[in-house]
Amino acid sequence: MTIHAFRWSIVSFVGVVLCMNAGCTRSIEVKPASGNSQPAVTHSLSSDERVPLVMDSFQLSRNGAPQNPSMEAERRILNRVQETRLFSTLIPLGAQSDSLGEKVVSARITLDETIEPHSWLSAFKGIILGGSMFLLSPFIDFEYDYAARVGLELERWDGQVKRYEGTSSGTVQYKLFGATPVMIDELKGHVTEACLTDLTGQLVRDTTLYLASSAPLSTTGIRTVTVKAKRPSATPPTRSIVPVTTPTTP
Repeated sequence: MTIHAFRWSIVSFVGVVLCMNAGCTRSIEVKPASGNSQPAVTHSLSSDERVPLVMDSFQLSRNGAPQNPSMEAERRILNRVQETRLFSTLIPLGAQSDSLGEKVVSARITLDETIEPHSWLSAFKGIILGGSMFLLSPFIDFEYDYAARVGLELERWDGQVKRYEGTSSGTVQYKLFGATPVMIDELKGHVTEACLTDLTGQLVRDTTLYLASSAPLSTTGIRTVTVKAKRPSATPPTRSIVPVTTPTTP
C-alpha cells in the first residue's frame, strides 16, 4: 500500500507540474504593418547633404485619451530614425537647437495606442476556472489585443510638409498563470517595432526631399518704399513791392 500510494503521489506531482507549465504558456501574434509595403532604396549621402532634425512636438493617446509621452517612447522613435542615417543630427524635444544652420527639418510625432484586454470575457473565464478548481487552466486561453499607429510629420525649411504613418496590431494568447507585465511589454514592443519599420521605410524612399540641395533657402523679399516729394503750399506767392519815386518839378 505504501509503494502504491507513493507511485500515485509521484504521478500526481508530475501531472500538477505539467499542468502548471501548460498554464504558464503564451504566444504572441503580430499582424504585418501593411500588405503592399515596398522595399526601401539605400542612398549614399555626403555629409554636406544631410541636415539636422529637430523635434517640435510629441503627442500620445491611449484609447482616445491624451497621455503624457514618455522619454523612452520618444528615444525609441528617434533611434529608429537615426538608423536611417538620413539626418546629420537629431535634437530631442526641449533640447537646445541653436547654431544648427538655416536648413532644418522639424518633426512632429503622434502615437495612438489601442488596448483591449477583453475584461468581461476574462472575468467569465475566471469564474469557470474557479468553479473547476483550476483544472481547466491548461485548456482555456485568454487574449490581450494591442494596436498602435505612429505618425511622423516632417516640415522642411522651405515650408513643405510631408506626413508618414505606420500601423500595426497584435494579440497575445496566454494561459491563466502566464499573465505577467512582461507579456504585455513584449506585445507592445513587437507591434511598435512593426510600425517603425514601416514608417522608416517610407521615410527612406523620400530621401531626396530632405537633401540640403533639394530646395534653396527662401529669400527674404526686399521691401520697396515710395518716396513722394512734398507738395507745394496752396497759398499764392506774395508779391514783392518795389518803392517807386516820382521826380519833383522845380
